[in-house]
Amino acid sequence: MTVCRDLRVEYLTAPIGLGTAVPRFTWLVDHDQAAFEVQVSDAAGPVWAPGPADSHETALIEYRGTPLRSNTVYTWRVRSRTTAGAWTAWAESTFETALLHVTDWQAAWVEPEQQDALVERWSILDWIRGLEPEGAPEQRLRPPQLIRQRFTLDAAPVRARLYATAHGVYSAFVNGARADDQVLAPGSDAYLRRLSVQCYDVTARLHEGENVLALALADGWWAGRIGLTGSSAQFGTRTAAIWQVHIDHADGTSQVVASGADARSAPGPWAYADLFIGERFDRRADPDGWNRVGFADDEWRPVRETGHDHTTLRPFAGEPVRRVHELRAVSVVETAAGFVVDFGQVIAGRVRVRLYKTTPGQQVVIEHTETLAADGSWFDNIVGINKDQADVFIGAGGDDQWEPEFTFHGFRYVRVRGIDRLDSSDIVAVVLASDLEQTGGFAASDPRLQRLHDNVVWSQRGNFLSIPTDCPQRERAGWAGDLQVFAAAATNNAQVVPFLSRWLDNLRADQLPDGRVPIFSPRSPFDAQAAADANGVGSIVAAAGWSDAIAIVPWTLYERTGDRRLLEDNYAAVCRWIAYQRETAASELPTRLHGVELTAAQRRHQALLYNTGEQFGDWLTPSTLRGRPLHEAIGIAPALTGEYIAPMFQAQTLSLAAAMAGVLGRSNEAAELTDRAAEVRAAFAAEYVDAAGDLPVRLQGLYVLALTFDMVPPARRSATAARLVELVHARGDRLDTGFLSTPYLLDVLWDHGYPALARTLLWQREMPSWLYEVDHGATTIWENWDAVSPEGVIRPASLNHYAPGSVDDWLYRRVAGIRSTSPGYRTAVIEPDLDSGLQHVRTQVGTPYGRIGVEWQRGADAASVTVDIPHGIAARLVLPGHDVVLPVGHSSHTAEPS
Repeated sequence: MTVCRDLRVEYLTAPIGLGTAVPRFTWLVDHDQAAFEVQVSDAAGPVWAPGPADSHETALIEYRGTPLRSNTVYTWRVRSRTTAGAWTAWAESTFETALLHVTDWQAAWVEPEQQDALVERWSILDWIRGLEPEGAPEQRLRPPQLIRQRFTLDAAPVRARLYATAHGVYSAFVNGARADDQVLAPGSDAYLRRLSVQCYDVTARLHEGENVLALALADGWWAGRIGLTGSSAQFGTRTAAIWQVHIDHADGTSQVVASGADARSAPGPWAYADLFIGERFDRRADPDGWNRVGFADDEWRPVRETGHDHTTLRPFAGEPVRRVHELRAVSVVETAAGFVVDFGQVIAGRVRVRLYKTTPGQQVVIEHTETLAADGSWFDNIVGINKDQADVFIGAGGDDQWEPEFTFHGFRYVRVRGIDRLDSSDIVAVVLASDLEQTGGFAASDPRLQRLHDNVVWSQRGNFLSIPTDCPQRERAGWAGDLQVFAAAATNNAQVVPFLSRWLDNLRADQLPDGRVPIFSPRSPFDAQAAADANGVGSIVAAAGWSDAIAIVPWTLYERTGDRRLLEDNYAAVCRWIAYQRETAASELPTRLHGVELTAAQRRHQALLYNTGEQFGDWLTPSTLRGRPLHEAIGIAPALTGEYIAPMFQAQTLSLAAAMAGVLGRSNEAAELTDRAAEVRAAFAAEYVDAAGDLPVRLQGLYVLALTFDMVPPARRSATAARLVELVHARGDRLDTGFLSTPYLLDVLWDHGYPALARTLLWQREMPSWLYEVDHGATTIWENWDAVSPEGVIRPASLNHYAPGSVDDWLYRRVAGIRSTSPGYRTAVIEPDLDSGLQHVRTQVGTPYGRIGVEWQRGADAASVTVDIPHGIAARLVLPGHDVVLPVGHSSHTAEPS
């Protein structure tokens, strides 16, 4: 009998620094389970041993034992009983708790000696105009600081954990060695309300006698330039750090080494290190051995203690940012302006370069861009303020190797100036991302469709860096709309629950007291003030389709994982957002109705509809952008569609909240929310859907969302769908959907009887289309469909925006055919599209119960399908003339294509 395998706690394998006091346990089995038994113990013995439980469940079993203690190692084990009555052997793993309580902290916040960060403030209008700041970067930025703390141990420890975080970004060292391999800690957070604390296993790095804990500390997201405008010091003007080293000795004693006034600091070898602008590093100023024992720090300055406020500290959850890949150079071309290196792939990260025979003071400049111009010349595709994306290295003499420490860039190409030699083996692109487990895969016989999927994966990787961002070069902001349209696709490719749960924690922390959910998170005090000072789209704080991420993202994750805690954590915030929408609807009218005498019915309807205020609407609808300057074009789709899209998302969020309430056992609330959703839909139909099923604005996106969110009465749905088809044909069988509607376009056509047209749009090669991008050399998903014109002209726009890649979910669900039909894939349907235009597809999806794998091959006379179904999932295979219950394990099937 096999044992349970792949033991997890909160989705992670043997985690340390686990921040929940009520963890959940998951395992996989190779049999049908009838019962299980879980036991949890600490060093003194069992803390939870409830005995066998009759259950087939193997995922997210909640701990219900003695309250867990902070900074403690726990062993847990599980065994499973088959339906035949036999028990497996015990399978065992561990987890360690973090500092779970504010009272676990005794350390002081410490500041190295420093000048306040220069506060630079720019508006969206400044950004559109491409305003350039005055002064070179070194005149406007400040150097990262080095911090050292010496302490003595009577003996080497048997266990030691470092807990650390910062206002800024930091790298931690113990006795000269890095604390671990993560970078850019603590990452991006809603710092004034919550700040993630990292936990490091530093046992092997400590020894008897004198030891040194050292930090390098830079501005990062806290004080550096971030966001669309590249404004600085959005959370604070001074960097600081806090840490505690918890040390256990063999004799049973323990001690804590905490940050305080005994630490010393000095400027580091960087003239500056900014997330956007880049780094300037001077090897001559790098103090040799600064992070090791024996370094003379007598001339370093004492740090300043700034208090003991620990209320914002939260244990870090999920996977940190790491170096997840390295890419070799595809080509190196010497030009008059330097060596241009092509890595063949747009990424988020930086480069590591080997340098030969540098001279003291030699300056090497590394510039980054996502694309070259059509003629192969250097081209900066990112416009705006403080987006230099250039790193500078100053040599000390001799051979050297360098990789920046506190920055990253969005790029495929780099230009290296200041050297006379560069071989392809001398430079690598270092890919940075949150180190998520890759759980899915999609392979197709057509290389264009394969490239499309690969582009989505690369955009997901490049933008899932600390938080889910819109793009890794221009904004790096946690836009809620981008995530909600892409969340379903994201779940197929990687294990995203811990990562997205942490972002949802930030989103809830940023929710305003009146219930508004901000359009992006983290949201700084500068962001709040900028919105208050702006007009038009720049003034938007909350918006339909963006703020609704508070409901859509948790529900999407619940559907794919069955994780109820996602609903428990976010339900109250959803209800506050709903309350804001309801109050706004009751008190406001759309601008076009001001001064209009309304009937009693119209007043009743309008009082139910959240349809006022500045909205993004179906943002970036292609037809509204043609032939107009950007600052004019971006406002057209919001003006045309905002009033109608807002109540559609209002109704959808009400329905999702009702579903959440139902899952959480709040039956009365579920019924009330269901009734309110029906009222909103009825009011919408009365105000905006005519007798022929038409909508006030004939743009594809409105029709798509109206059908998706059930805003059209049943008797008129077919007519509305037919109108959508007419609109698609009128555009030459090309999409004209915007940001919010594109994810639903193909499903709406498919579900309303137009699968052939859905396939046509997927395979469309003229712009706008997904394959147009592929045919024009895309290696990630573009922000704009026309980022490269048919004539090859490059637009200054982001080439790495994952949101339009939401079509990847279609590839998994419709083309490959894997669809979850109950939360967490407890039941599933395998229904591949054998008429998709492909000859062969191979795919897999990770589920709470193991991997579902599907491979199908279409031949001249028949199609073969092989399926792998893990224990715990009840699945059906649906093929033309073929509808069967699938056995667990591997099975093969044959069907005649239609």
